This record gives sequence, structure tokens and C-alpha cells, in this order.
Amino acid sequence: MRALSEKVGAVAPSATIEISDAAKRMKREGIDVISLSIGEPDFDTPDHIVQACADALKRGETHYAPSNGIPELLHAVTEKCRTENQIPCTPDQVIATCGAKSAIYEAMQACLNPGDEVILPDPAWVSYEPCVQMAGGRVVHHMMDEPDFQLDDSLLERVGQKTRMIVINSPSNPAGTVLSKESLNLVADLCEDYDLLALSDEIYEKLIYGREHVSLASIGDMAERTITINGFSKAYAMTGWRLGYAVAPLPVLRQMVKVQQHSVSHPTTFVMWGGVAALTGDQSCVEAMRQEFERRRMYMLDEFGSMGYTVAPPDGAFYAFVKVEGDDMAIAHEWLNEAHVAATPGSAFNAPGWIRVSYAASLETLKEAMHRIRLWKNTN
Repeated sequence: MRALSEKVGAVAPSATIEISDAAKRMKREGIDVISLSIGEPDFDTPDHIVQACADALKRGETHYAPSNGIPELLHAVTEKCRTENQIPCTPDQVIATCGAKSAIYEAMQACLNPGDEVILPDPAWVSYEPCVQMAGGRVVHHMMDEPDFQLDDSLLERVGQKTRMIVINSPSNPAGTVLSKESLNLVADLCEDYDLLALSDEIYEKLIYGREHVSLASIGDMAERTITINGFSKAYAMTGWRLGYAVAPLPVLRQMVKVQQHSVSHPTTFVMWGGVAALTGDQSCVEAMRQEFERRRMYMLDEFGSMGYTVAPPDGAFYAFVKVEGDDMAIAHEWLNEAHVAATPGSAFNAPGWIRVSYAASLETLKEAMHRIRLWKNTN
């Protein structure tokens, strides 16, 4: 066989999936493993969203749709972004995608040329860098200060002649932190001063605790240079539906549509009707889930605090990012093999010395997991 793609060969497998697969393998062997490694809400998709999808199936919404999505969804996203996020946009600046991850991949393909550099503040979600690499770009890492993980003027040192884009994620996966207005203004100034694009991943915006979510594209003229990524998986417990969206300047959006046309064509037609129902229907389900996550968050903070661990400010998402002493990879494997609790080492997110623990699990499950980690800590 001839050599395969060097570009894809250079991409590392997902570390979050690796840990999850190890936990699943142990479960198949009869070991009682508690998995807190994957970022997936443990709730079912709300009934009115499921019903909207079923209704769409029954009326025959099973055919091809426009490449950028059905008009009803594009208008719903536009209205949501205008009113909730203060992002000035029109439906022709919106694309519906097969999950937010697909939107990120398409944005990188649309914007980057070989050798272009993308600044990535760490800790960062595992798939940003591979998406840049597969577009022929190169990531320039920038470690944010622990434990608050905010941005400061040192970010300017990462800008070079080949810099094309900066990626931000607020609320953050893995840290759960929310970027301050000062951090966002710094990014906006950087982009305007050096004529850069920004990709702002806001998938966790509905899961926020005691803070205000601010969209980067709402600041000054940033709508003209920001690709806002969002979706339905976290806020509406729709992970398996694979539905996301992006709002972008028209030149970028048109490029993204071409990438989608020649890859997946468009998201599943009847699934998009579920997205319409999610955005236009009763939002009390989102708030109910957020409140339950907040209850779990407080429990996890108390438990880790009582064990002497430092946790990054978990102002959003559903993760506790825990500082550990020693090799985070080794400790994560000890938690898995000795305590039978699966969590993701911070090295997967370019943040060695930390471990990400998802609290997207029932409080009863979390209590047992914390009990096991406490026993492990007391014997090590």
C-alpha cells in the first residue's frame, strides 16, 4: 500500500475518547467504573424537540435541504443571535452544520492557507488543533495564567507575520471558566490591530453560573471578523442529533457553505426541525437543566475543596478542572485503575497538572465517585 496522508497521520487521536473507551472496556470486563470523562449531558432531549422531529418525519421532511440549512432554522438562529447575543446578522450569514465540531472544521478549511498560524489559548478543547492541522495551518499555543485562566497582554507576544486567527472558548471546555470582558476586549483589540479573524466557540453559553455571557461578535466591529460557533448538544441535551451552527461574515460563510456542499451536503433534514423547536419553544427545560448542573457544581466544589484540591473557577459548562500534584496522566490512570473513576488528564488539553472531571452525571453517581477519589487520596 502506498503511503497514506501525512497531514492526517500527524493528528493525534482524541484523548477524551481514549479514556472513555478504556472505561467502557473495563465495564465490559465487569468492573464497576464511574465515567466522568465525556462532556455529555445526562438528560434526555426535551419532549417538544423530539416531537417536532417526529412530526417532520411524518410529513415527509426526509429529502435534501439547502446546503446551509432550512430557512426556518436560519431565521430562528438569526433572531436568537440578534436578541440574546447582540450579534448583528442576517440569515445569509448563518450555516447549520452537523454539530458544532463540523462548524469549526469548516471554518478552518474556509479561512486558512498552508502555513497560516492560529493562536490557541490553553487549556483548550482537544479538537481545535487537529482542525487547524487538517486545514494546513499551525497552532501557536498560549498558556493562560492559572487558576483563573484569563487573558492578559502577554497574548500579544504570540502574534507573528503568519498569524491569521485566534480561537476562544467561553465558557471553557475543559476549565469551565468564563472569559471576562477585559479578556474579550483584549481579543477584539488584537484582531482589529493586526487584521485577524476570531473563532468564538460559545457552545456552553446557556450553562453559566453567576456570570454574564458576552459574545465576542457583539463587541465593537467584531461581527465583521468573528466566526461564532454554537449548537444544540449541551444546552438542549441533543448530543446525538449532531446539529450545530455558525454565524460568520459573508465572505467566510460562503466559503464554509462550499466545504459543506462537497462533504456532508447539509445536516439531516428532519433533525433541523428539532433545532427550530429548540430555539423557538419553551426555554424552561434549559433553565431546569442549568439549575441541576449548578447544584452538582456546588457539591463538587465542596468535595474537592475539602480534599485540599484547587479547582479552576467553574463559572460555566459542567466541568471541575482540578489541580493535582504530579503527573496528571499517571494520576488519571490511577483514578481509573484503582478508584474506578474515569476522568480526563489535563495534558489532553495542553494543561499538564490538571484533571477534568465532568459533573454531567446524577448527584448519587457523583457522590460515589467523590467517595472513591477520597479513599484513593487517603491511601496515596
